[in-house]
Amino acid sequence: MVVAIALPAAAGELGSVSGYVKDSSGVPQMGAMVELFAAKADAIVFTDARGYYRVAGLGPGLYQVKVSAPSFLPALREDVSVRSGASLVVNVTLNTLFEALQMMPVRPRVAQDDEDWKWTLRSMANRPVLRVVNDDGPLVVVSHSDRSDDKVLKAHVAFLAGSDSDAGGNADMTTTFRVERSLFTSGTISLDGNVGYNSDGVIPGTSLRASYSHQMPDGSLPEVTFTMKRFATPELAAHNAALQALAMSLSDTFNIGNLELNFGSELQSIQFAGRVTAMRPFGSADLHLSPNMLLEYKYATSEPNMRRTKGFDSAPADLSESGPRVSLANWAPVLEHAHHQEISLSRRIGRNNLQLAFYSDRISDPALTGIGNVQVDSGMFLPDIYSGTFSYAGTNLDTDGLRFVYQRKINSDLTATIDYSYGGVLDLQQGENYIADIAERMQTRRRHAVGYKMSGTVPYCKTRWLASYSWTSGQAITPVDLFNSSAGQMDPFLNVFVRQPIPGTGFMPGHMEALIDVRNLLAQGYVPVYGQDGRTLYLVQSARAIRGGLAFTF
Repeated sequence: MVVAIALPAAAGELGSVSGYVKDSSGVPQMGAMVELFAAKADAIVFTDARGYYRVAGLGPGLYQVKVSAPSFLPALREDVSVRSGASLVVNVTLNTLFEALQMMPVRPRVAQDDEDWKWTLRSMANRPVLRVVNDDGPLVVVSHSDRSDDKVLKAHVAFLAGSDSDAGGNADMTTTFRVERSLFTSGTISLDGNVGYNSDGVIPGTSLRASYSHQMPDGSLPEVTFTMKRFATPELAAHNAALQALAMSLSDTFNIGNLELNFGSELQSIQFAGRVTAMRPFGSADLHLSPNMLLEYKYATSEPNMRRTKGFDSAPADLSESGPRVSLANWAPVLEHAHHQEISLSRRIGRNNLQLAFYSDRISDPALTGIGNVQVDSGMFLPDIYSGTFSYAGTNLDTDGLRFVYQRKINSDLTATIDYSYGGVLDLQQGENYIADIAERMQTRRRHAVGYKMSGTVPYCKTRWLASYSWTSGQAITPVDLFNSSAGQMDPFLNVFVRQPIPGTGFMPGHMEALIDVRNLLAQGYVPVYGQDGRTLYLVQSARAIRGGLAFTF
C-alpha cells in the first residue's frame, strides 16, 4: 500500500525496488514503513500482511532505503543503485535493541550489518558517538568535534579477567567503559556499560546505562537515567530464557533552607520466560541541624548497588550485584520486592564521623545467591554463567534493626571505619537441608555483624587500596542490614581492592592502572544444602571471586 509518493519523471525506462521485511526470527512485519530518499525524490510505502513492499517508477540513481516499525530499531540501506528498467530486491531484517546488543563471535564484516550499526548510532544523534570494534580485540573509540562550545570530555575503559565465583579456575573476562561530557556549563551526559565474556568466548552479560543531569538555577538537580541489561542463559535456551531488563529512572534534588530533599522513581520492565513490570520509588530528606550534624530519613525499594559508589571498575553485570533482582518459581519470573525505611543521626567531630541509625526492612521473594551444579530443567534456578552462581527464590524477610558507624581519618592517606549492625537474616534450620524443602525450613533469625574497613593511598607510588572484613555472629544466607549505604557499608567477610597506576605511560593521552579485586577470599559463610541429584550446593551471602586487569582513563 503506497501512502505517499513524489518522484520526478525521467526519460527512458523506470526502475523499481521491492522486498520483504522480517524480524530476526523470520516473521513478516506487516505495516512497517519503508522510506526511499534520493537527491530530488522521496517515497513512503507500508508493507502488506506478507511483509512485502514495492516502489515503482524510480529514475536511475542512488537511493537510501530506511525501514522502521514499532518496537524495532530502524534499518538503513545506503547507496542502493537503481538502474534504468531494473527491478532491485532489497530484503530487510529488523532487530530489537536487545538483539542488537547480543554480540556474536568475530566474523568477516558484512557491509549491510555495518550500516545497521551506524544507523543505530545515528538514531541517537546526527553523528556517531561511540563505536565498538572487535576484529582483534575490544577497542573503544570516542568521537568528538572541534567546536569551541564543546566542554570537558572524559573517557574510561577497563579490561578485567579472573576466576568464576566458585574459584574453580574457569576464567571470565569483562570490558567496562564510561564516557562523560559536560554540556552548556550546567549539564552532564554520560554513557557507561559492561560487557562480559566467559571462558568459551560466549558473551553472557551486557549492561548499558545512559543518564543526563542538569543543575538548575534554584539549586535543584533533576536527572533522567536509562538502563538496559541482557543476560544470556544458554542452559535455559529451550525455554527462550534470556533475561532482558529495561529501566528508566527520574530523580530530583533541591533544598528548602536547611532541608535537602531527594526523590525519584524507577520503572523496571523485565522479560524472562514472561514479563514483569515494577515501579521502584525512592527518596530521602536530610535536615542539617548544624554544620556538623545531620538528621536523615531514607526510603528505598531496591537493594543498593554500592560497587559504583566505591569505584570498583570490576563491578560485574551479574545477577548477584545489580538489579533487577529476579529468580524463578516453576519457570515463572519472580521479582524481589523490598521496602526499606531508615532514620539516622550523623555527627562530625574533628577527624571523626559517627552515625546511629534505626531501620525497618520488608523483603518479599528475596533472590538468594547460590553456588553449585543445579538441575536447571526444574524451573527453580536462574543460572548466571558470568559469575558461576545461580539465583533462588527465598521466603519473605521482615525485620528491623540498628547500625552504628565510626569513621576516623587518620591522615590524608589513611581512613579507618568500624561498622556494627544488628538485625534479622534468613537462615536454615539445623540438620540436613534439601533444596526442595528449604522454603519450608527457612526462617528469620537475629544476628550481630561487625566490620572493619581500611582505605587509603600509598604515598609516592600512588597505590589506592581498600581492605575490609565483616563478621556475622552465626550462620546466615543473607547479610545483616541489606540496605546499608553508609560509610560503613562493606561486603561480607574478607575483601581487597587495589588500583595501582603504572608508570612510564606518559606518552599516552591518559593514564593506565592495574586493578585487583578480591571478594570473600576465604570462602566463608557457605551454607550447604543437598540438590535434587544428591550433590552439595551452597547458599552464600557473597561468592568468592578473584579478578584483575587494566584500566585506561582519558
